[in-house]
Amino acid sequence: MYSGSSDGESHEATQRKIPPASSMPWARNLRRFIGSGTGLGSEALMELETKRILLDIFKEKQQKSAEAGTIPSFYKKKPEEGSISHRVQRLAKYRFLKKQSDLLLNADDLDAMWVCLRENCVIDDGTGAEKMNYEDFCHIASVCTEQIGPKCRRFFSPSNFMKFEKDESGRIAILPFYLYVMRTVSLTQARIDMSELDEDSDGFLQSHEMEAYIRGLIPNLAQLRDMPSAFVQMYCRIAAQKFFFFCDPHRRGKACIKKVLLSNCLQELMELHQESEEEVTDTEQAENWFSLTSAQRICDMFLALDKDMNGTLSKQELREYADGTLTEIFIERVFDEHVRRGKSGGGSAREMDFESFLDFVLALENKDTPEGLTYLFRCLDLQGRGYLTTADIHSLFRDVHQKWIEGGNYELCIEDVRDEIWDMVKPADPLRITSADLLSCKQGGTVASMLIDVRGFWAHDNRENLLQEEEEPEEE
Repeated sequence: MYSGSSDGESHEATQRKIPPASSMPWARNLRRFIGSGTGLGSEALMELETKRILLDIFKEKQQKSAEAGTIPSFYKKKPEEGSISHRVQRLAKYRFLKKQSDLLLNADDLDAMWVCLRENCVIDDGTGAEKMNYEDFCHIASVCTEQIGPKCRRFFSPSNFMKFEKDESGRIAILPFYLYVMRTVSLTQARIDMSELDEDSDGFLQSHEMEAYIRGLIPNLAQLRDMPSAFVQMYCRIAAQKFFFFCDPHRRGKACIKKVLLSNCLQELMELHQESEEEVTDTEQAENWFSLTSAQRICDMFLALDKDMNGTLSKQELREYADGTLTEIFIERVFDEHVRRGKSGGGSAREMDFESFLDFVLALENKDTPEGLTYLFRCLDLQGRGYLTTADIHSLFRDVHQKWIEGGNYELCIEDVRDEIWDMVKPADPLRITSADLLSCKQGGTVASMLIDVRGFWAHDNRENLLQEEEEPEEE
């Protein structure tokens, strides 16, 4: 039968033994064909090549890890003092700075440039200002190059001309351009001088290096030439501390040279170059931290507070600062946050050294700056949470309120003052005040004064009367 014969054939077929693939010539040829990659498409070839590359990378990493056996080094030790590599590094640094110094304009070159600018400019009929257009600018560049040399050429680039404000005729004033050249030369020279003092060439100045830089400037600063020689070292400590207060926010003990050059501190110090033709009062001189009057005031203040003459201040001694108007809780917080334990004395005693005192004075005299407000906020943040609550404000102002009443002033409600502070700050989170809120409201210094100093609160409470008193002498 048809069905029977069919079943028999299929049964016989299953009984046959199928030879292995390795014995089949066509299977071997197909495997070779695919293994070589010649028969694959472009996508398959790309995938195969990617696998090979990744495998090679993996094997290379495994080999390096086996050879190293430790964590890869990310710190390279600096050359030892006196070694050949250290000497080569110092020599290369000296030659580089010498080359940069030779490219700078000296005082005679600057005078010659000013003469060239004035001789080749035009006078504005309306304002009488001395100006130059771009053609004059290029002509002056050629004259200066002939008289001074190629080192002045970089100041006369088209991009520099476009930096200055132009009138309707496309002319710029020569005075702002000349001041720009002088400031560029001054900052470049300052950077060279600081880099020479940077012993480890890491772009930072330590305290003794900054003091050495300031000591070298004293003979060239007109208002400091008469400084007594015995006071020079103390002055350098006082002046250097301001640079570290503003340029070393993390208190690492070194200030970045770039930050120093761009800071207002250096500009304030350079103001002492000018000889004051008019007689300046002690109050006006004291506004400049780097003036001799200000430095002597700070030193006398510290000596007057240091009753036991041990070179440091205790909490009781610091309470006499500013005639005792600072609150008890603020003094406690200053020692908690900004005075290191065991600096002097025995056990857990804390004493404020001179550098910490300088930071303390700088913070109180610069409350509106981010650096000063950051210093004070750490003291105001009683719980160390990064923000102030209504309970913190109440605790801080309670001492101010007590001194306010002891001074014979009228009774006031602490809750009203707390609400007023909230209205002044307008915090992003209505339940807490952060350091960023105090900075953004532009009244952070006033708020801090209200919470730590009864005199600061009095000034805020009588701000309208004080404003009128300031306006009356101006009208007279």
